[in-house]
Amino acid sequence: MADAPEPSPTPTQVLIDIEAAGVGYVDVMALRGQYAKFSGVGPAGLEVVGRVVAVGRDVEGGLVGRRVLAVLPGFGGFAERVVAEAELVFTSPQGVDAADVVALGVNALVAELALRRVGAAAGERVLVRGAGGGIGVLATQFARARGAEVTAVTSSSARGERLRGLGAAHVVDRTRSAVPDAEFDVVVDTVAGPDVGKHLELLRPNGRYVLCGAVGGFPPVEAFAPLLHDFHKSPSLHAFSLDSVAPEELRGSWERVVTLLGEGRVSAVVDQVFPLAEAAAALRRVADGKAFGKVVLRPR
Repeated sequence: MADAPEPSPTPTQVLIDIEAAGVGYVDVMALRGQYAKFSGVGPAGLEVVGRVVAVGRDVEGGLVGRRVLAVLPGFGGFAERVVAEAELVFTSPQGVDAADVVALGVNALVAELALRRVGAAAGERVLVRGAGGGIGVLATQFARARGAEVTAVTSSSARGERLRGLGAAHVVDRTRSAVPDAEFDVVVDTVAGPDVGKHLELLRPNGRYVLCGAVGGFPPVEAFAPLLHDFHKSPSLHAFSLDSVAPEELRGSWERVVTLLGEGRVSAVVDQVFPLAEAAAALRRVADGKAFGKVVLRPR
């Protein structure tokens, strides 16, 4: 912990008094030097929820006093206050705790947009790798909300039961089986690692595979051989990051997330809340794969 000067918004930014900050595997990767967009200087933290206390001269003054979710491409959310670009600030749903909002946050945007990119449709079979993680619990719910039949891959029977409660029709315990014994129209992969190839082989004809995380490490080049070996099935591979998404598309996704939340078709899953001073413990929990859902920091 260290004291820092009060941040001041530029003309296009807002100043946020943070109520909750999300802790994700992206923060672990950034602090390990595995995330190119993070310089390693200053605090981690890609997403926060809090009240806008000041705005730059080019920003709508009506934002002051509002609770918002802010996406921080330059990180910095492990703090008490932070500045964010106004175009990456989204209104928080009323009556929802800040920890729940940030538990949706970036993970909900990744899951919702990834499934939209690959066109997951009603009646299709969707496999979610790493279904107990921050993105996985939401991908499971969003796929179910789209009418898909969801198979969730996780690490224990207890987690499996929780995922069934979130909409999974089938659960695979990865500690007992390396890969599911089935084929799928869509695979949502938050794990990556050396087993990507085995899961690519599970795609049905015209199947779509979307990589949106790498908690298992980066896959070797040979893991992608099934794309050519099975080319007669016309498989497709997508690598998806929010860094490639325009602010207006993020805003549209967030509006869809909030609508599904209001309809009771999606819920936030908070694993554990830590005080800001225990950020290192929060990061260890994520890095060790112990979290089910989202780990959250509270500055005070």
